[in-house]
Amino acid sequence: MKQDNRTDRIILGIDPGTNVMGYGVIHIKGTDAKLICMDILSFKKSPTHTIKLKSIFEETTRIIEQYRPDEVALEAPFFGKNVQSMLKLGRAQGISMAAALHRNLPVFEYSPKKIKQSITGKGTSSKEQVALMLQRILAFESLPNLLDATDALAVAMCHYFQNRMPSGNKADKKYNSWETFVSNNPGKVSGL
Repeated sequence: MKQDNRTDRIILGIDPGTNVMGYGVIHIKGTDAKLICMDILSFKKSPTHTIKLKSIFEETTRIIEQYRPDEVALEAPFFGKNVQSMLKLGRAQGISMAAALHRNLPVFEYSPKKIKQSITGKGTSSKEQVALMLQRILAFESLPNLLDATDALAVAMCHYFQNRMPSGNKADKKYNSWETFVSNNPGKVSGL
C-alpha cells in the first residue's frame, strides 16, 4: 500500500501503555497541522492484564470510530532492563495496532528517539521539552497533567513531519496488514 500523501487527512497518534495510554489526533490541511484532541485513557483499575488488553482494543476502536483517522502512528516499544515491562508495553502496542488494522488503516511505527528528534531536533529531549515544543507548534493553551497525551500527539506530528519530506526520511516501519507485519517481524510472532 502506498504512503498516503494527501493534503487533507487525519492522523491518530498513540503512545501505548497498559496503565495509561495517550492519544492525539491532528488534522492536516495543506501544509498546516491543527490539533483536534489529545487525551489519555487509564486502565489502572482493570482487574487483570488481559482485561486491560481488551479495554485497550475497545477504546482504540472507539477513538478510531469517533475521529475517523486516515492513518495511525504508534510509538515503538523501547528496549529497557525490565523484561516484564517491555512485554506488557509490546502487548499494548500490538493491541492498538490490531484495532487499527481491523479497521483497514495503515499503521506506522516510530522509535522514541525519532519522535523526539522530529519535534525538538534532539533525540534525547525530555517529555517536558517535547510537550512545550508541541504547545508552540500547535498553539494550544495549557499542557495536560499527564504527558502521555503530548507523547501521543508527538507521535502524530512525527508522522506528519516524516511524510511531508520529499524522500527517504519516511516511517521507521509501516504495516497495512497482519500479513505484512508477520512477514517483516518473524521473531515477534510465534505459534502461527
